[in-house]
Amino acid sequence: MELRQLRQFVAVAEEKSFTRAARRCHIVQSALSSSIRLLEEELAAPLFVRTTRHVELTAAGLAFLDSARRALGVLEQGASDVADVSAMKRGRLAIGTVQSLPSFVDLPTVLARFHRRHPGVEVRLCQGAASELNEKVASRQLDLAILPIEESGEGLQTQIVACEDLVLACVPSHRLAQARAVTLEQLAGEDFVDFEQGRGTRMLVDRGFAEAGLRRRLAFEVSDLETLLDLVAHGLGVALLPRDVVLGRRGKLACVDLRGVELCWELVVTHKAAGRSGAAVLDAAPAAFLELLMAQARASEPAKPEPKRRKAA
Repeated sequence: MELRQLRQFVAVAEEKSFTRAARRCHIVQSALSSSIRLLEEELAAPLFVRTTRHVELTAAGLAFLDSARRALGVLEQGASDVADVSAMKRGRLAIGTVQSLPSFVDLPTVLARFHRRHPGVEVRLCQGAASELNEKVASRQLDLAILPIEESGEGLQTQIVACEDLVLACVPSHRLAQARAVTLEQLAGEDFVDFEQGRGTRMLVDRGFAEAGLRRRLAFEVSDLETLLDLVAHGLGVALLPRDVVLGRRGKLACVDLRGVELCWELVVTHKAAGRSGAAVLDAAPAAFLELLMAQARASEPAKPEPKRRKAA
């Protein structure tokens, strides 16, 4: 039983004429008659009593007419719902982020812009560890997730949304606060405040010290950025954090560059690949949000200095 057969059946029932119904359905009368005959065979019952003047429904046809109209109504509503979602008049968007997302990814602003443009789309935001977010993206519980590139899941599509150098964060009275730059060797004997395993920049910092063949002392392990910053601001330890995060506490924290090592915290937005080719195919709402997020990322990139012009001889 096909959708076109239901529409053609309803047309014949309402027009009470195969000729008029054929015109209404934009097909030839012989094709309409054949379609109705196949439908009757499938239902194992005659649906119409045909006379030379008009067409009447049988008892079976009358019973089937109500069901056919309900089925067509449900399908038409479904098509309308799909159109609304595609046009983002309604729908859902589920986003995940690691906890303590740094300030250089201005997620609240991007969410506000998306809501103003698409108020009918319901947005859900959840925070968690990168491993948990990867699982939810892979199982399509989340459309997108923002997390460190080192912790992005295998088989998922990624796009870099931010890249920020790590710097030393310490109180202004610290012995290294006035240095132009410090090495990891100079920091190996310091008490550190850092995130718990699997959170924030912890994996990146651990890897940096390991590759340098150094060990460090962890005095405090926390789960959120604000607590980490407060502990450092009270002189209870130092931390390696994205530059923009430390500069946000200017006056309370000193910001010192690293020398001899490049530790860059790259954040990516990740989503599930689709299609046999593995190409990224996003629904309308996630695609629109990703476009806004990438636009914000481009706008926040520092301007590159213009090359100096050589003076004419």
